[in-house]
Amino acid sequence: MAGLERWIKEEGPRVRGSRPLDSAKVQAPGVVGLPDGGYRLFYTAVGPGKPFADCQGYILSAVSVDGIDFEVEPGIRVAPDPASSFMNLRVLAPTVTRLDDGRWRMYFEGRSSADKPKVIGSAISKDMLDWQVEEGVRLVVPGGVRAPRYLPTPDGHKLVAVGQLPGAQVTDSAVGGAVVATSCDGIHFELGTAYLFPTDPAHGGDFSAAEVVPPVREGEEWVLFFSEWADPPGGPPQGLPLHPSSDPDAVAKGTSANFAEISIASDLAGFRSRIHIARSADGINWERGPVVVEGEGYGGDGMDAVHAEDMSLIRLPDGRYRMYYAACDPAGIWLVASAVSVD
Repeated sequence: MAGLERWIKEEGPRVRGSRPLDSAKVQAPGVVGLPDGGYRLFYTAVGPGKPFADCQGYILSAVSVDGIDFEVEPGIRVAPDPASSFMNLRVLAPTVTRLDDGRWRMYFEGRSSADKPKVIGSAISKDMLDWQVEEGVRLVVPGGVRAPRYLPTPDGHKLVAVGQLPGAQVTDSAVGGAVVATSCDGIHFELGTAYLFPTDPAHGGDFSAAEVVPPVREGEEWVLFFSEWADPPGGPPQGLPLHPSSDPDAVAKGTSANFAEISIASDLAGFRSRIHIARSADGINWERGPVVVEGEGYGGDGMDAVHAEDMSLIRLPDGRYRMYYAACDPAGIWLVASAVSVD
């Protein structure tokens, strides 16, 4: 696993909007290998086929034999529930693991109005197509927690999610990070370590996702990938509409119903996201590394010219890794792209 700083972007999108369920926005992928070979890619989407007017997003899926060419599957895997206390507007950022009894569990971020914290919920399935949301939340912290990634370990279940551990010391040089929660049963989680990263003035902003890759062999380092938003020079432009996920009155104002249009306007307002790497000898103390996936910038026309974020990794049979990530082009079109590690 040495390296993982050099990646080759693969041509074309893995998934892009193609139907009423996902034509407005595609983001936040989560990939899992299938027992008999092939891959299933879960992703967050929204479109005119959404289940109710104020819905801001739900989880769909696509399947592939080779991890490159994906066929979207009909229907919604997990949708927000207007009657829910923690996921009545949006569910996103899925991560899936197989259980000992052969079933599958999905962890996801659940969002309600902006005055309520973002939380991590879960759902259970026998076939990865029909999912039943499990009662309660798996993880919540003051201020919210988002974009979970499941990390299996010999001593139990772990979730890595973007958030701030209560009581953690944050200075002017650290603007966020990730928290780790552990569980014996995959349902009841306890907060553990906080990972904090100093802001890089050239790239720093707000962390949006993090995924840990543990050592494959003894003596190797832990590696963590994280995506980070950067504010435009001089700050956001004047008159930019408040992002619906940041507005507690979004439903009353009608901006929740126009979530895709308004959020894309924010995406293109000079903000930019990139994917970075960090390393650790012990899995606790981390040193920030360079940008590993970056677009061409606003002057380019590539799929990820504006944003590259919310990655999900899978180890390939030859020992390399494939990274699936959300990408946004200068026209505001979001899709799922991929890159393969070189070393």
